Amino acid sequence: MSESNSVLIGRKPVMNYVLACITLFHGGANEIYVKARGRAISRAVDVVEVTRRRFMPDVKVKKIGIGTDQLAPFEEGGSPTNVSTIEITLAK
Repeated sequence: MSESNSVLIGRKPVMNYVLACITLFHGGANEIYVKARGRAISRAVDVVEVTRRRFMPDVKVKKIGIGTDQLAPFEEGGSPTNVSTIEITLAK
């Protein structure tokens, strides 16, 4: 997996990430990875669906991986926090 073929989802509008996906595919990538954590997971799903349904109907969801990351405590003596993650692989 190449990190240059990854789109990391954050707080920006959905269309910014859709454009990033389309740009990667037009740049010659056969597979891209849409990654998100926590509250951005729903935005990642929106990005994949908009990309597939509106702009690139030949793109298919190859694989969906889910997991949990453990973050360090915010304050000393606190307990670690678990954050859900998702990685969606899109392929031409």
